[in-house]
Amino acid sequence: MEEQRGRGGPPQWWRYGPAWWDRQEGRGPRWPWRSTLVVTVFVLAGSNFADRAQHGERAGLDPYARVLLLLAGALLLWRKRHPVAVVFGTAAVVMLYLGAGYPYGPVFLTVAVACFSAVVAGHRTAAWAAMGALWAGHVLLAHWLFRWLPPAGDSAASWNEEAVVATWVVAIAAVSELARVRREQWARERAERAEAARRRADAERLRIARELHDVLAHSISVINVQAGVGLALLDSDPEQARTALTTIKDQSKEALGEVRQVLDTLRAPGDAPRAPAPGLDRLPELVDQAASAGLAVEVDGEPPRLAPGTDLAAFRIVQEALTNVVRHSGSRRARVHLAHDAAQLRLRVDDDGPATGADAGGSGNGLAGMRERAAALGGTIEAGPRPDGGFRVLAVLPLTPSAGTAGAGERSVSRSVRRPREDQ
Repeated sequence: MEEQRGRGGPPQWWRYGPAWWDRQEGRGPRWPWRSTLVVTVFVLAGSNFADRAQHGERAGLDPYARVLLLLAGALLLWRKRHPVAVVFGTAAVVMLYLGAGYPYGPVFLTVAVACFSAVVAGHRTAAWAAMGALWAGHVLLAHWLFRWLPPAGDSAASWNEEAVVATWVVAIAAVSELARVRREQWARERAERAEAARRRADAERLRIARELHDVLAHSISVINVQAGVGLALLDSDPEQARTALTTIKDQSKEALGEVRQVLDTLRAPGDAPRAPAPGLDRLPELVDQAASAGLAVEVDGEPPRLAPGTDLAAFRIVQEALTNVVRHSGSRRARVHLAHDAAQLRLRVDDDGPATGADAGGSGNGLAGMRERAAALGGTIEAGPRPDGGFRVLAVLPLTPSAGTAGAGERSVSRSVRRPREDQ
């Protein structure tokens, strides 16, 4: 509220009302005092004009009539907190006003506003019941009780007038229903927009988490192996230990650069990246990095020209598969096979095993991350032991994912997030 009233300046009480009328925690919505004041002034002023126009036909306005007009207007102050009580209360006050023979006029506006608020708040039955009771009461006054009520000598109203009154009652209720439907529609649209924004934010967080995992898991695995080699050879073979430390330095520098690139997208999401995203053209670098960790990698096949998103996903899948070989396999050899046709790319990474069973410090998100990357493009990942021993990761990625495939991929990502995490 204070922010709405302006920072650094006096409270704009003429717009928002006295401070003690603000909404407080647990006390319901803010008092609609401005609209209530406008309606009340309009009813009082309009009733004066109606009094002059109906002079001699209806009873003149007296203090009692003005009290009823003020009461009908003042009840609207509670229409957001107690809409049912207000709609019946205003209908009762208007019935007293008409029963006393006072002139017809804008007093009906108070019932219309109360009915509108009740319907919009969801109390449709109460609003219709109050409007129906008001019309039935008017019929009773105008066609039966008028003989004993002021003004003296009054005659029964025509049924044409009653039809007009009934039409106005239905029109007010219909407008209120229309406003309720539109308000619910706007609320649904706002909720859908908020949900879409949450989904986009979740997808972006998932993308960044995958990138960071793939970058750090691979580099730190190589660093871990080289650190072990350096420690083992520090005394017996200082030159080889120096080579291991050089590899650690290069890997950490590369990892920092890729992490910085990912974080730059958070700081300036609209800016173009400073460096291109990695792709299968960097497979020789992966082979060299794996070799520095003691893993010999053979690459068979040439990658086709890929879209940037598919190229990045393929690179990360191969990177994660080789990282898992370094972490979990006793084999020091791995094979990467690439094949493609006009529709899809097939990536296969094999090692001869066996699994070491040692804890390599992984997060357990490797295979899940690969599946999420493939599913986001409409592809698939199969990973598991080979019949002849060892382990195989097979990825099938479409070369040109369609819009429908991308939507299915997004749903698959959502499902994979809820699965228990697993790693090779």
